[in-house]
Amino acid sequence: MAKLSENYEAMVVFSTKAGDEAVAELVAKFKDMIEANGTLAEVDEWGKRKLAYAINYETEGYYVVYTFESKPDFPAEFDRVLNITDGVLRSLVIAKNS
Repeated sequence: MAKLSENYEAMVVFSTKAGDEAVAELVAKFKDMIEANGTLAEVDEWGKRKLAYAINYETEGYYVVYTFESKPDFPAEFDRVLNITDGVLRSLVIAKNS
């Protein structure tokens, strides 16, 4: 039987180049997107951290971990939107084991 929903986790590293307001807008944008397509369990903001290596000449990023439950087709769309959004340095969406 096909699963109707699963648990997922997405880690996103946002660029800090545009300032704190731009980061807050992006965090809220993706939070709203998850809430519109599933159930948001937690938004864990790690804050600014030094990157292990420079990404697009940036040495610092703002880390956020979203934990959510959704239908199995949503994470692919979420990942696609993350990849085409300016201000997102890196992202990874994974299915969590129950």
